[in-house]
Amino acid sequence: MDFDAELIRELQIDGRASIHSLAGRLGQSRAAVSSRLSAMLADGTVRVVAAVDPVFLGQHVLAHVSIRTRGGVEPVAQHLRGLSETVLVSAVGGAHDLVTEVRLGSMPALHDLLAQIRALPGVADINTLIYTDVVKGFFVSEYHGDVTIDAIDTALIEQLQRDGRKSYRALGEAVRLSPSAVTTRVQRLVDGGVIKISAVEARGLVHRQLSMGVGLNLAGADDRVTEALRTWRGVDFAARTLGRFDVVTTLVEPSAGALYASLERIRAIPGVANVEAWFHLAVLKEDYARTLRPAGGGIPQPLGSTGG
Repeated sequence: MDFDAELIRELQIDGRASIHSLAGRLGQSRAAVSSRLSAMLADGTVRVVAAVDPVFLGQHVLAHVSIRTRGGVEPVAQHLRGLSETVLVSAVGGAHDLVTEVRLGSMPALHDLLAQIRALPGVADINTLIYTDVVKGFFVSEYHGDVTIDAIDTALIEQLQRDGRKSYRALGEAVRLSPSAVTTRVQRLVDGGVIKISAVEARGLVHRQLSMGVGLNLAGADDRVTEALRTWRGVDFAARTLGRFDVVTTLVEPSAGALYASLERIRAIPGVANVEAWFHLAVLKEDYARTLRPAGGGIPQPLGSTGG
């Protein structure tokens, strides 16, 4: 068993799982789990953070944008990293040079953002996929519009976006409530789909995990394909899309050989007609933090980047 990989996977499922619970699931001692988790958090291998559901934020349009550049990618990447609408920016190897995931409130807002990206110096062309249904994603929950929050909830969310494993005692001190009252509030936010607390693992050539994006064209109905992707361990993300692909997914594995095996497994799914893949060379931004405090009466704006 790859101890680190299994520990991170459990934290992606439940970022606030106790050391006792993690030890039981992994068949390891509490001391071993505590020590390894502390080391990975300290060296940036993993971050545990809360993300607010896009629908709760009014971000009803999620899209994946692939970009080809003229010359180096860094000037374009730097601009993309600074946009509040981007949650992911990655340098990739394949038909394009950069990919970014964007979240916005409306289709007109998406059109405006795409026009802005096309106009950037160094951008040769772009290609856009619109997510119609997120099948699997650690930072997309299931908010259905039946939860309201107050100023204390807002403060708790902002604390958890910085550190998703911050103790209930420390959270209580920050908002002047008892640990038990904070526990009740956080659980309500999680159960209501307002937030999801999960692990973000550092990925790319200089890290322990490699990542590959895969676009699929299907020959028929996609239910069998999306169900397979939803249940596979090596799949971090999967969504039905409109654009040049019917489904887009992200694979994360510890080696190139394991990525190849996962890709072959996808090709073998009945109904998959065509597969196109791109390799994530360096994840330049992965930041899902958003504040719910209005800025000048406007929509929520992003907190400072937590890295990635």
